[in-house]
Amino acid sequence: MQRMSNSDRTDRTRRALLEVARELFVTKGYAETSTPEIVSSAQMTRGALYHHFEDKRALFRAVVEAEAMAVAAEIEAATPPNLAPREALRQGSMAYLRAMTTPGRTRLLLVEGPAVLGDELTQLDEENAARTLREGIEAARFEGEARSAVSTDILAMLLSAAFDRAALAVSAGADEGTMGETMAEMIERLV
Repeated sequence: MQRMSNSDRTDRTRRALLEVARELFVTKGYAETSTPEIVSSAQMTRGALYHHFEDKRALFRAVVEAEAMAVAAEIEAATPPNLAPREALRQGSMAYLRAMTTPGRTRLLLVEGPAVLGDELTQLDEENAARTLREGIEAARFEGEARSAVSTDILAMLLSAAFDRAALAVSAGADEGTMGETMAEMIERLV
C-alpha cells in the first residue's frame, strides 16, 4: 500500500474541511455554525482547522470563493470562444442561472456572503462571474456598429444585480427557463 505524501494529506484535509463547512453553512447559516461543530463533523482537530484557515470567517471565504469560481467555470464552459458575442451573452446568462441552482449556492453567494464578507465578496465576484459578464458585454458592444456612451462597467454592475435578483427568484420557485429568457432579452435590448 502506497503512503500518502504530506501534500496529498494537506489537500485532503483542506478539501474535507471545505466540504463539511459548506454543508453546515448552507444548512445552518454562518452565524449558527461553530468551529467545534465543523471539526467534529469533519472528524478532525481544531488544530487542523487553524492550520489551514485563520478563523471561521477565512474558512467561509474559502467556501464562497470556491462557489464563485465554480459559477465562472460553468459560464465559461457554456460560452466557447467560437460563439458570436451576443450568443455568448445569451448562453452565459442561462449558464449563470443554471449554476446558481446548485443547492445552497444562492444562500452562500447572495445571502450569507454579502452579510459576512461585505466588500470582499464584491472583489470575489469581480474576479469571477462579474468578470465574465463584463467581458461579454464589451465583446458584444465592440461587435455592434454604434458605440454607446454608457459605461460598460456600470452596465455590467447593474446587470449583475439583476442576475442576482433573478437567481434569488429561481431559488424561491420562479421558472429558471422563463427567467433566463427574460434576462437574455433584457441584455439584448441594453447591449
